[in-house]
Amino acid sequence: MLVHQILKSKGNHAVFTVTPGTLVSDAVQILAEKRIGGLVVSRDGVSVDGIISERDIVRSLALRGAVCLTEAVGDMMTRNPSCCGTGDSADDVLSRMTDGRFRHMPVTEGKELVGIVTIGDVVKARIDELAMEKTALEGMIMGH
Repeated sequence: MLVHQILKSKGNHAVFTVTPGTLVSDAVQILAEKRIGGLVVSRDGVSVDGIISERDIVRSLALRGAVCLTEAVGDMMTRNPSCCGTGDSADDVLSRMTDGRFRHMPVTEGKELVGIVTIGDVVKARIDELAMEKTALEGMIMGH
């Protein structure tokens, strides 16, 4: 399965972005309201400058306390995050996420942001793919 198929199955391609100057407290509010785990950081809503996740914020809170909530996202974000393309395979994306220990990956075409996939999206796609293969094999065995 390819990333463009995963995006299609998600239906809504909306990617929530914040600018580097957004306060971390405002990013927290967006994460909570949208019930998502990460935001792409972009100066213009098209390029990918970074990514900030719940995990980044929790780590900073643990290390530095609530003062980090008054700072800019650009100071806390992961710069130059690993991105994938719409033609990348689910297996490759899953491997990169697992190896890098992250759960959100922006999807780009050229340098333009076109979506985001989570480890949950990729695992679901793989499970669906395996279920289809199982059904096909069972059909072959049964002579259908």
